[in-house]
Amino acid sequence: MYAIVDIAGQQFKVEKDSKIFVHRLEGEEGSTVEFGKVLLVDDDGKVKVGKPTVKDAKISAKILAHQKGDKVIVFKKKRRKGYQVKNGHRQMFTQIQVQDIIA
Repeated sequence: MYAIVDIAGQQFKVEKDSKIFVHRLEGEEGSTVEFGKVLLVDDDGKVKVGKPTVKDAKISAKILAHQKGDKVIVFKKKRRKGYQVKNGHRQMFTQIQVQDIIA
C-alpha cells in the first residue's frame, strides 16, 4: 500500500515505515503529525484518485529529527566589471517516518 501526499507544497510517494526528508515542519522531535492532502491511494491494486484529494484519507507520521541540508554555494560574477558576490545557503529539513496510511 502506498499513497501520494502533498506535504508543504511538494508531492511525495509514501509507504508504511518509509523515512523521508521534507521541508521544515513545526513540532517537537518524537511528536506525531497528520497530513490530510492525500492525492492518491493504492491498496494492492485498488486505486483511489482524489478530485483533488481523497476523502477521509490521512497519513500519520512521526517526526524523527530536524536537520540542515547540504550547503549550496551561490556565486555571481560579471566579468571585467569587478563585481563578484559569494553567498551560501543551508536548507532546513525535517525527517519523518510514516506510521500509518488511513484510506
